[in-house]
Amino acid sequence: QVQLVESGGGLVQAGGSLRLSCAASGRTFSSSTMGWFRQAPGKEREFVTTISWIGAKIYYADSVKGRFIISRDNAKNMVYLQMNSLRPEDTAVYYCAADASGVLTLKGSSYEYWGQGTQVTVSS
Repeated sequence: QVQLVESGGGLVQAGGSLRLSCAASGRTFSSSTMGWFRQAPGKEREFVTTISWIGAKIYYADSVKGRFIISRDNAKNMVYLQMNSLRPEDTAVYYCAADASGVLTLKGSSYEYWGQGTQVTVSS
């Protein structure tokens, strides 16, 4: 089992940057695919990015490609999301998720474990 706790959200002006962190506990973390998803008010949850267990494969949603960077440190049980050139449309609650099967997937339904989320608000 994996427990996830996100941090690092906040209020930032458009064009600014934030770094989200996800602290994981559980012995399966290092073999888990990790992902970030987000949900804006009145909208469905959407995929942001995912990273394979060893970090060799990474996928980004087109809307964040070139602006966001996902990384992980298995020694520290941490996953990070560096968000640059933020836009008002990036405003959402951001969730860290883990797929213990290790399969790289963009589907939120495949991730068994979720954090509580952290709010990111980008002002124009």
